[in-house]
Amino acid sequence: MPPVNITSIKTSSNGAWQGDNPLDFAFPLLIVQITLILVVGRFLALLFKPLRQPKVIAEIVGGILLGPSAFGRNKKYLHRIFPSWSTPILESVASIGLLYFLFLVGLELDLSSIRRRGKRAFGIASAGISLPFISGIGVAFVLRKTVEGADKVGYGQYFVFMGVALSITAFPVLARILAELKLLTTQVGETAMAAAAFNDMAAWILLALAIALAGNSNGGAHQSPLVSIWVLLSGVAFVVFMMVVIRPAMKWVARRCSPDKDTVDEAYICLTLAGVIVSGFMTDLIGIHSIFGAFVFGLTIPKGGEFAERLIERIEDFVSGLLLPLYFASSGLKTDVSKIHGAEAWGLLAMVISTACAGKILGTFLVAMLFMIPARESLTLGVLMNTKGLVELIVLNIGKEKKVLNDETFAILVLMALFTTFMTTPTVMAIYKPARGISALTQRKLVDLSFSESSKDELRILACVHGPGNVSSLISLIEATRSTNKSQLKLYVMRLVELTERSSSIMMVHRVRKNGLPFINRFRRGELHNQVAAAFEAYGQIGRVSVRPTTAISALSTMHEDICHVAEDKRVTMIILPFHKQWRGEGDETIENMGHGWRGVNQRVLKNAPCSVALLVDRGFGGGAQKATGPKSTVGQRVCIVFFGGPDDREAMELGGRMAEHPAVKVTVVRFVEKAGLDGDGVILRPSLAKSSENSYTFSTATINRERERELDEAALTEFRCRWDGSADYVEKEASNIVEGALSLGRSGDYDLIVVGKGRLPSTMVAELGDRPAEHAELGPIGDALASSGQGILSSVLVIQQHDLSHAEEAPLSKILPTRDATVALESSSVKEITRDFV
Repeated sequence: MPPVNITSIKTSSNGAWQGDNPLDFAFPLLIVQITLILVVGRFLALLFKPLRQPKVIAEIVGGILLGPSAFGRNKKYLHRIFPSWSTPILESVASIGLLYFLFLVGLELDLSSIRRRGKRAFGIASAGISLPFISGIGVAFVLRKTVEGADKVGYGQYFVFMGVALSITAFPVLARILAELKLLTTQVGETAMAAAAFNDMAAWILLALAIALAGNSNGGAHQSPLVSIWVLLSGVAFVVFMMVVIRPAMKWVARRCSPDKDTVDEAYICLTLAGVIVSGFMTDLIGIHSIFGAFVFGLTIPKGGEFAERLIERIEDFVSGLLLPLYFASSGLKTDVSKIHGAEAWGLLAMVISTACAGKILGTFLVAMLFMIPARESLTLGVLMNTKGLVELIVLNIGKEKKVLNDETFAILVLMALFTTFMTTPTVMAIYKPARGISALTQRKLVDLSFSESSKDELRILACVHGPGNVSSLISLIEATRSTNKSQLKLYVMRLVELTERSSSIMMVHRVRKNGLPFINRFRRGELHNQVAAAFEAYGQIGRVSVRPTTAISALSTMHEDICHVAEDKRVTMIILPFHKQWRGEGDETIENMGHGWRGVNQRVLKNAPCSVALLVDRGFGGGAQKATGPKSTVGQRVCIVFFGGPDDREAMELGGRMAEHPAVKVTVVRFVEKAGLDGDGVILRPSLAKSSENSYTFSTATINRERERELDEAALTEFRCRWDGSADYVEKEASNIVEGALSLGRSGDYDLIVVGKGRLPSTMVAELGDRPAEHAELGPIGDALASSGQGILSSVLVIQQHDLSHAEEAPLSKILPTRDATVALESSSVKEITRDFV
């Protein structure tokens, strides 16, 4: 293909109707390239998702596939879709994304947080840099002697580039891997993140040194050494200027945009975004890559608060979702694996990978052992610190651009970065699995705790919150549950934070501290975080309530694993989950719907929980009504326990008994009984293949002794009435339509909270509701009716599911009202059909 004069390239075509091929023009071709890169990258990310690989892996592999290594072997395709004249255009667009991404990385990196981590993280980071750096110099010697053309570059810059390439740890990529592996809030995860932050800072200093030594692409080896010194001194002066002059100025801007103001002035946002570009230009003018300026400018922005959050909202999705993949893909496009040919070249690749891994893992492992970290955790830290990613690719691309690295060396190092990052997740999963044992003494349901003879047994509750909207109702519920006579209450509060591909999720890492919520941090308190923190800190002052906050930063698909693990690890008796919808005021006005993803979290917790579960449908429970939370409070909460029969209802009544002990809570038990003459009707439920568990109620497939269940129900009711006679009311209601009966309780306004069992082993009355259309099937028939919109319900609803492994298998069931003969015939027709007689 003849060379193209770049000045003759036009931006846009006149259209196909006028004979122009859009692929011969810069902008239409750029659109095709971006679309192709995004589609291939997303497809590969989907394939790699089961392996828990970070998205950067898919984007680099996508670039390699689209480039000369795979599809690019077809020269016609390569010259048409990725012609050489289009490379500067694609890389310029990708560099804008890179510039703003590095600004976000600087925004994430909290220098005050790093300083507080102490000697351990600094020592681990130092060893994790120095040993691989020295190993990199050794590798550079071998490569200069072996790879053709490598010895044309001066010793100094070649050694520094190789050392930096082998010693870097990718802070953003590591954070995502730790979150995926549920290690973000563990001691290993915290140490790894702090060490990676130190490592990142050192990497930027080394990168600035490498660029200064590399000089220009035409004769870096022959320029005066004074030039490199001037570049370094100018770089230091730039950093000092940014920290001394620009940082106070940005603090002033952040104060002007604080939550006290009604709006964040758009002029300040635009000024900051322009500052990223100007900072990049200044470091490029000095002779250091423009991304260094953007990174340093990010460090000057105050962390947390309204201003930083608004900045992130403005740019992160566009940058991380659209522009940054272009940079990773362009690295892959420049990687020609075919340059690595012959046993000698592949041997060099193996040597580089093994040296990089050995240096990083061994250095980190030895120093971690010196800090008295157990061997398994030390080895895990070494593997985690071996993660490569963005900064690695930047170093390699700059090295190629400056002609320090030729095509073969570049390909070897890109594959090394890919391999070391790819191996991190499976290796950590293989060598480090935190102990998840459970004590044999764990009380998994309230009934167990009630019959326990040990006075030391505590009621342990794990309460989950999405944000400030859940706090008031949750504290009111916990306070109502706090027994004044029985065992003490220990409350674990878990803030649920969704892990997305957004950088702001990674910012949460800096807010997490051991045994603390991410928002309890005096260095960065947003208004939202202050509200939640203050509420629980105040409630924690109550004498007999021990409040232990924690956090879960996880993808919604695996959030239930975190919740269930903490419940098991802390020997919790009950998990309280917020419903994915919240109501306020009259008329069933929905003010917040957290979405289907959070509903899925609740459903998976209900299915996998190691203890009883309560789902709170909040319609303003405790919202301003219950100001006092002490044991001498005189403000009343009116609670109704609805009882039909079965294990879930008995668990609900056990909770009601605890509430009845509280002087500020008035409990009423309403038992629904069938009208006379209807008691003899039979109901059979059997699995229905035609029904979906999403839209149909599910019941336990376990066989039960119906007579035994009746005895247990009567015994529980008798005990409740004997124990709480005078403290709690007991009412029996005859109802031909139990749904209307339950709804009338909710509409009456007589109760602040209605507690119902989910009804997995239902009474005959509840079993008859199995065919009703379900809006929220996870709540069971009665809970769903009380939680549905448009019914005029005023009360909040708490749906209880008692823990019992024998009842864990659930399925949608069809309802039949047979004669006795039909029942016998049905039960004997097939051994595969599970039937249950509720006579």
